[in-house]
Amino acid sequence: MPIRLLSSEVSSQIAAGEVVERPSSVVKELTENSLDAGAKNISISIGDAGRALVEIADDGHGIPADELELAAARHATSKLVQSEDLFHIQTLGFRGEALASIGSVSRMTITSRVKAAKEGARLKIEGGVSGKVEKVGAPVGTVVRVEDLFYNVPARLKFLKTDTTEKRAIDSLVTRYALAYPNVRFKVTDGKQVTLQTAGDGDRRAVLAALYGVDVAKQMLEVMAQEDGLSISGFISPTSLTRSNRKEITFFVNGRWVQEFSLNSALLQAYHTLLMVGRYPLTALFLDIAPEDVDVNVHPTKAEVRFKSQDKIFSFVQRSTRKALLAYTPVHSASPQLWGGRTPPSETPSRQVGIDWSIAHDEMTMDNGVLTTEDNRPSSAGNGQEALPHSGVPLLRLIGQIGSTYIVAEGPDGLYLIDQHAAHERVLFEKLMAQHGNKSIPSQSLLSPEVITLPPQSSKALLSQLEFLNHFGFEVEEFGTNTFQVRAMPVLFTGADPSTALRALVEDFEEDESPLQAEVEAKLAARVCKRMAVKGGQALTLEEQRALMSDLEACQSPRTCPHGRPTMIHLSVDMLEKQFGRKGPR
Repeated sequence: MPIRLLSSEVSSQIAAGEVVERPSSVVKELTENSLDAGAKNISISIGDAGRALVEIADDGHGIPADELELAAARHATSKLVQSEDLFHIQTLGFRGEALASIGSVSRMTITSRVKAAKEGARLKIEGGVSGKVEKVGAPVGTVVRVEDLFYNVPARLKFLKTDTTEKRAIDSLVTRYALAYPNVRFKVTDGKQVTLQTAGDGDRRAVLAALYGVDVAKQMLEVMAQEDGLSISGFISPTSLTRSNRKEITFFVNGRWVQEFSLNSALLQAYHTLLMVGRYPLTALFLDIAPEDVDVNVHPTKAEVRFKSQDKIFSFVQRSTRKALLAYTPVHSASPQLWGGRTPPSETPSRQVGIDWSIAHDEMTMDNGVLTTEDNRPSSAGNGQEALPHSGVPLLRLIGQIGSTYIVAEGPDGLYLIDQHAAHERVLFEKLMAQHGNKSIPSQSLLSPEVITLPPQSSKALLSQLEFLNHFGFEVEEFGTNTFQVRAMPVLFTGADPSTALRALVEDFEEDESPLQAEVEAKLAARVCKRMAVKGGQALTLEEQRALMSDLEACQSPRTCPHGRPTMIHLSVDMLEKQFGRKGPR
């Protein structure tokens, strides 16, 4: 096949593939253009998850009528003149590809007016082909309307995710820019519903409150440090406020949202030894450095950067966040119950976390720590060591609790250490799924309905799971923009925090949940039970320890929690004898 130049149409669509991956890419490029234009108000309208419509209107400087057609041409920009300017970039955009790339895979209309002009201008572009510039009445600023995204590249359209996922991506993006630019008023409208609106008054903590709720905003710790030409500001969460993934870790470098591994590593290093494994902080940090010390021309999306002195940046971020974290975080004191305090274990007050200890199997009782049946004979459930490879639990006698985390029990074949959190997780899960299978989940109305505010992207995820909540005994309804009201909960979770259940559903949300409804429900139920289960470090009374052991013995799969983690470990008599030197020659 002979070598030949690609047509402008094909080359434009290839280039668009690097810049415009999904509707959120369009929102990102156009929002950055608005910010570069000095906009103080940015309004974003979405239709059909961005497939049918993405419209962004701003009150920035605008584009002169005689430059409008040139602005939509490839490699046309007002932000660079010569190659040396690449090392002194102080704007978000500079490649001159965004408008051309978007116009090549959509039907795009640009309407703009500069302050000095009496009237505005409008340009329509369809599939990369520009029409004529028309004069129209328009306010100062620019409105870019993108319709029928990927209409001429249907293969790309098929690869888009579900509407919920695409909307979440847009909300997540705008949320980050709203935090980075608190002086700009953002408004996002999905159809007729306003999903995000900020005041634009410069108060970043107020933006946090609008996005995550007042309670979360109050807990966030402020970071502010300067050193050797570097500056960092923003907020990090205390060790008590965490997420199950890295999605809420946000870094901006010189006003640009970046996804840089070294920055994430520096942050997590600051939390080293302070967080449980698998938990991550909620973070919004903004790093300012000299433009010549960072290379932003790494990828067409400009989401990756390279630092001239990476070790210096890593150390600065790590030390600054660690200092702020320790300054606000008090030293935890050890519980007196752990080290022989005056409070006897049997009198230790129980801090209930959704445990309904009365829901134990009726035919089983406890006699001096030994499970017995109604006729006072020892239970035959699980006899001896033979049960170990299988799912049953042998006959156990309660000894006590270690570290307010593990229950110690004696069996016919050795010692058992039970993880109270994993065990309670399994108990709650099986009871909830059994009640759901019988379609008889008892529900308890709350005396005072709980109002919970979530970020826009989490709000959309929760809306898609309201049916699940209703099936499992919750009564949740919308109560305003990104706000929900919990009116009732399953009796099984009596005493628990309603917000914990809702956040459990959205924190671990994955883009591709299983298409099988039964699998989805089991997966979501496991998430809720994990959050509702008694935690490690919580002291339990002897009666609660016995009830938990009794409930665990009644489970079908007592050996693991719903996520596969073991609920207990076994120390056999044979192993103990070997450790104490009782086996072998004397």
